[in-house]
Amino acid sequence: MNTDEDKIDEAALALMYLTLHDECRAWKQIDWEVTNRLFDKGLICNPVGKSKSVVLTDEGLKQCEALFKKLFTKSS
Repeated sequence: MNTDEDKIDEAALALMYLTLHDECRAWKQIDWEVTNRLFDKGLICNPVGKSKSVVLTDEGLKQCEALFKKLFTKSS
């Protein structure tokens, strides 16, 4: 199977929107390879560490909400 990792990353980032807290943190219950790619793309801060959440960058927050709306909301 030919997997589109960018689509996986978009879906993962969109799902982070569901767990946003403290304005810019999201639970990091997502595969490490995905969080590493999101970090490499500048959308989250370094995911390595004991913390159970990750900080989204300003761009990550914008994309997080936009992708959530695109992928998971019904149009009116």
